[in-house]
Amino acid sequence: MDFTPTEEQEAARELAARIFADLATHERLRAAGTGTDAELWKALCAAGLPGSVEETGLLGLVLLLEEQGRVTAQVPFAATCAYGILAVARHGTEEQRARLLPGLRDGTAMVTGAFPAPGGVASHDGRLTGTVDWVPWLRDATHVLVPDEDRVLWLVRVEDAARVDPVELTAPWSAGRLVLDGATGERLGAGVGARAGAGSREGLGERSGAGGGGGEAYADVLAAARVAFAGLQAGVCAGSLARAVEYTSVREQFGRPLSTHQAVQLRAADAHMDTETIRVTAYEAAWRFDEGLDAGGAALTAAWWASEAGKRVVHAGQHLHGGMGADLDHPVHRHFLWGRQLDAYLGCGTELLAELGDLLAEGDLS
Repeated sequence: MDFTPTEEQEAARELAARIFADLATHERLRAAGTGTDAELWKALCAAGLPGSVEETGLLGLVLLLEEQGRVTAQVPFAATCAYGILAVARHGTEEQRARLLPGLRDGTAMVTGAFPAPGGVASHDGRLTGTVDWVPWLRDATHVLVPDEDRVLWLVRVEDAARVDPVELTAPWSAGRLVLDGATGERLGAGVGARAGAGSREGLGERSGAGGGGGEAYADVLAAARVAFAGLQAGVCAGSLARAVEYTSVREQFGRPLSTHQAVQLRAADAHMDTETIRVTAYEAAWRFDEGLDAGGAALTAAWWASEAGKRVVHAGQHLHGGMGADLDHPVHRHFLWGRQLDAYLGCGTELLAELGDLLAEGDLS
């Protein structure tokens, strides 16, 4: 395997880093509250970065999300790309791709996902009923990708949902509680004829394109999302550690910088190794995904490292700031909040280990 970025991936990453550095400043993040930074999202879409993942793949997306995580930029990059652009590009029909992708590329449409696990939503003739307790970026999204109890994927317009209740999370992800009570949905991969209100189940039981058979498309989207958010966590951890290194290099204790103390060096070294492990496992999973190999186990591994090691790193970053780390307005505190939120969203370590154990027991882990 080769994780060396292509010229296109590297160019996209450099462009993203410049835009994030210019617009995701401490002052702008503080002013954004819990919502999406609309100006930043507009700039990213105008630069063609969300749409670029159709060419640069999941690995390209991970590289972009690392740059977002470094500054905890408040935009739904991971959600829109994993649940929107990649999901539609890989599993939508030709008609769905032609209709939906342009809006996702230019930012006029925004998708999030009611993932990771199905079971809380039932569908009947494309009408969906059920509740998802919290969905990231739901309050700013135009569409939400919803798996039903049979793992069939449905695109629902947020304005068609029965109710969206604001939910405040640990991180400012503009989340909401999704309540569906007969809401209309469009089956991803089954075309326009599968929309609610068509009055027929014709074609719903047959595979259409890459995503017509619910289970395969669901597993593919879930794996991509896990890898994408793991890549975001790698950036969050790298940003937290960079702030800690900068702070301990200038903050003095007993007449010398904190960074010269062995205990500080060891704590920072452990955080660095954890961050690199998150990055490498996310890269491997993304590479396998892009190469068409089985990526389910690798995605779980990346998610586990991002969850378990990620919270260690952001705790270390805050701890190495001493009393300053307790300041809720300090930039490092945002990394702490994002790291803990990603830990929860990815499923927490024990849940992921249980799923990995099931794969091992079934002999499906490659």
